Parts: sequence; structure tokens; C-alpha cells
Amino acid sequence: MKLTAFFTLLVYFAFHHVNAFAQTAPAAESGNTAARRYLYVAVPGIRDYLGYGGHGILVFDINNNHRFVKRIATQGMHPNGKPSNVKGIAVSVALNSIYVSTLESLQRIDLTTEKLIWEKQFDGGCDRMAISPDGLTMYLPSLEKGWWNVVDCATGNLVKKIDVYKRAHNTIYSTAGTQVYLDDIASPWLYVADAQQHSVSSKIGPFNNNVRPFTVNGKETLAYVTVDSLLGFEVGDIHSGKKLAHVEVEGWLPGPVRRHGNPSHGIGLTPDEKELWLCDGHNMRLHVFTAAPPYQQLTTIPLQDMPGWINFSLDGRYAYPSSGEVIDVKTRTILYTLKDEFNNSVASEKMLEIQFNGNKITNAGNQFAVGQVMR
Repeated sequence: MKLTAFFTLLVYFAFHHVNAFAQTAPAAESGNTAARRYLYVAVPGIRDYLGYGGHGILVFDINNNHRFVKRIATQGMHPNGKPSNVKGIAVSVALNSIYVSTLESLQRIDLTTEKLIWEKQFDGGCDRMAISPDGLTMYLPSLEKGWWNVVDCATGNLVKKIDVYKRAHNTIYSTAGTQVYLDDIASPWLYVADAQQHSVSSKIGPFNNNVRPFTVNGKETLAYVTVDSLLGFEVGDIHSGKKLAHVEVEGWLPGPVRRHGNPSHGIGLTPDEKELWLCDGHNMRLHVFTAAPPYQQLTTIPLQDMPGWINFSLDGRYAYPSSGEVIDVKTRTILYTLKDEFNNSVASEKMLEIQFNGNKITNAGNQFAVGQVMR
């Protein structure tokens, strides 16, 4: 009996020791320099709904069937005492930090220690931001007010304000670091800022209605935008500033949506830029198109909930709709659904991939499923 009890305790200790190790930081073991890939998901990433994963940053192991790894505590409390809506997520490789914006504030978390470095509130609130390729400068929109804040990523200090129109919202920093694309959702124009002067230099459009989520190709010649009231997308020429195409989803009708107010909220290019994936909130679908004219509609993928965003893994193998599925891009097959440590479904419009060597970031995606073909 004593021997049996001893082995029982040994098995119990080993099991819990392994589980504890599995929840540690996503860093390589000592001497292991292999890159490791994780999906970072900020919640509550659909309004302030805690039923989609609670509060914090949830980390999933991409190389291990998207298994839940751990939860990183975050700040961001609304004055009513409830966790505030997450509005954006971004990474600075240079500063080894992840940033989360909420309705009221911006926080920087060091990914070596996973501790909060600072949290700062901004006049007019915060929305979905973007960081420069060198990791040092952020364009942070106010919360649907008429300006963007240019922010120092190291300190959180305000560098400059850029006035645009009425309702600052989504932001994409160019891969070359020379331009920033600014989506004011009260305007049919997509604005372009000079990243050196921190001022609006041009605009693209006008599109058929106010611009909503958008993406750009790697060469920065084309912008693919969703607009109010359209189940579909439009395409703009970044260089000439002219609208090139208007594409409507075939075989599906728009209808009422529970969030965002427009039929298509969420659009992304696969990294190889062969396909364009589009969200359909009313029909709870993803519609897949070719990313080049005539923008052929290829297929439709049903989802478990209304999608409001779409992103991809850096290698283009996986698609991540905000409804929580992990989809094989090639076969269109739903492989997994994201689950937290309590086996609850996780859904968020704010997620991206981060790659590590040891406990240092080596590469990171962004929120906007931007094309990666540079030549």
C-alpha cells in the first residue's frame, strides 16, 4: 500500500508539474533557439462581452493545434468597474512589447516579464492603432473623434495630433514606414498621412459610402475597403487616388447585424495576396474572392457566430475570423475553435501572431491582414 501510494503521488506530481510548465511564458527552453509561434488574443474583444473569453490577453500555441497556453493580465477598467472594450492590439518587435488600447487608455506590456510598463489615458479616448515597422512610433486614433494621436511607443508620450475629419477609427502603417492609412468612418475617403511630417498628404476615393475596415497590398498600390451598406467591397488605387472597382457578394442578401451596423465589417488579404476574405455579419459567413480582377467569388464558409473581423497567420496557413474558428486556408476546413482555460469559446476582433526566439520577439503580424507580396 505504501509503495502504491508513493507511485500515485509521483504520477500526480508529474502530471501537475507538466501542466504548470505548459502555462509558463512562451519562451524556448534553455539552449533551444527554435522559433515559436503564438496567437495573442485580447479580450473582451467584442464590445465588452466577457462571455467570449473574459478579460486579458489569451495565448494559443499555433504549432500545437492552437492549444491554450495562458492568460496574461491586462488593465483597462471602465469607470463602471467592468473591463473596458478592447479596441486594438499591436506589437513593437524592437521594444519586445505588446500594446492594447481600450475605450479610455493605451497600455504597454513587456513580453519578457509580461508586466505592465505603463498605461496612459488620451484625450478623446483610443481606437484601433498601428505601429511603424521600426517599432518606435504609433498612430493612435481617438475614439471616433476628429484626430489621430502620434505616440512614442517607448514612453507613451504624445508627439503630435493629426486632424482628419470627424470619426477616427482604423489605422494601417505602411510596410515601408513612409505612409499611414487613416480610416475616418464618417467619410467616403481613405486618408493617407506622410509618416515623416505626420500630416495628411493625400486621399483615396471617393468610395460609394463611408469607409469601414480595409486592407492594402504589400506593394501599397491597392486598397481594399468595406463601406457602409454594402455586402461586398471596393478597390482604390493608392497612387492615383481613384476608385477602381465595386464588388458585391453574389447569392447572399444583406440583412440586420448585431454589431457594427454594416453588412461587411472585416476584410483581409491572404499573405500571398491570391485571395481576399470578406466578412458577412448577417449570414454568419466568410466569402472568399480572388484578389485580382475580375474578383471572382470562389466560395463561402459558414461560421458559428457573426464575424466582425478576419486575420491570418504569418505563413498564410490559417485564417482567424473573430468568431473563434481556426480555418485551413487551402482546404477551407474548420480545424479548431479557440477555447480558454475553462474550455469556454473565445472570440475577439483583436488578435495577431507573434513569433519568439527564446523570450524575444522575432516577428509579429498586425491586425489588418495586410498583403505581404513586396515585389
